[in-house]
Amino acid sequence: MAANSLQQLLYRTSQAARTSWFWSHYAIAARLAPQNNSASPQCLPTQRQVMKDLRALFERDWQNIDDGLYALPHDLVPRPYKGLRQSLRFFGDLASVNRRRRAGANQEVFEGTYKNKRPRYYLQNFHDQSGGYLSEESARLYDFQVEVLFSGGADAMRRQALPPISRFLATRDVRTCRLLDVGCGTGRFLSFVKDTHPRLTVTGIDLSCEYLARASASLRPWSRTECLLANAEDMPIADSTIDIVTCHYLFHELPARARRRVAQEVARVARPDALILFVDSIQLGDEPAYDGLLEHFPQSLHEPFFRDYLREDLISLFASVGLETMSVTRAFLSRVMLLHPRQTGRTYAKPP
Repeated sequence: MAANSLQQLLYRTSQAARTSWFWSHYAIAARLAPQNNSASPQCLPTQRQVMKDLRALFERDWQNIDDGLYALPHDLVPRPYKGLRQSLRFFGDLASVNRRRRAGANQEVFEGTYKNKRPRYYLQNFHDQSGGYLSEESARLYDFQVEVLFSGGADAMRRQALPPISRFLATRDVRTCRLLDVGCGTGRFLSFVKDTHPRLTVTGIDLSCEYLARASASLRPWSRTECLLANAEDMPIADSTIDIVTCHYLFHELPARARRRVAQEVARVARPDALILFVDSIQLGDEPAYDGLLEHFPQSLHEPFFRDYLREDLISLFASVGLETMSVTRAFLSRVMLLHPRQTGRTYAKPP
């Protein structure tokens, strides 16, 4: 059902407030950050360019809602107490983040509890954040931190994977379909999926117990949900059993070898007529105005594999494992790719 004018007003008011709230946090955090002169200001987009693009993302998000492709966000109306509490946590942790940035101390997780229990590349303080992805506090802060990074646009970018899902399910019995979210994190995207398709069976996998606990809590209002502790390079999922595979912001945090193995696994678990949605950072050349920002990002926050990701030919990578790219679009700072298994009759076995 299409949204009404009152819902439109609520959406626009909420997004304007979110943008102001998270942009102010970004501006303060930038002032407090260690100085980094490795990129010339002339290489970076202007605030005006960024805000124009962010507004375009929200217009696209609203149009999808108005067209009935997905529901209004369940937490569109902000809860001031929760927002204030998250703000205090964010700034309370910022001093530790900046200390790591100054000292290059981004391997703390490697020496912690999970040493030798996770892939080596995973045991890092990504984004210089406390605990990496392996602490309860990190899981509590993550969604807020990401919204600060994208000035309130992170959720809207995630939701751009929903329209193809709704179109795909429109011709199928939702109750018999299964969606797998690879690297589900705190389950934010899965909560949007269940908002719109409550009868769809969804499974999220991740390497972080702490993030999976948050995902399980966020999905508690719905049935037909499952959260599994698993490595995306070796998924405990049977061959050709998944109708929809989604993957959000995972590949830029993987080394090249791991990217290929995850792509192989996606091809293996997907049914022959499956839908695959890939959402991650834009790459060099996707929007030239942002190329300087992309080059600068891994210099300002610890992203060890980001520079290599920027130059990865993703279409060729996916093609090499039997996945055909049907479309590539940009949603603000995200690349949205729609893929299908190539109909060649070839099967893709679990990699050794």
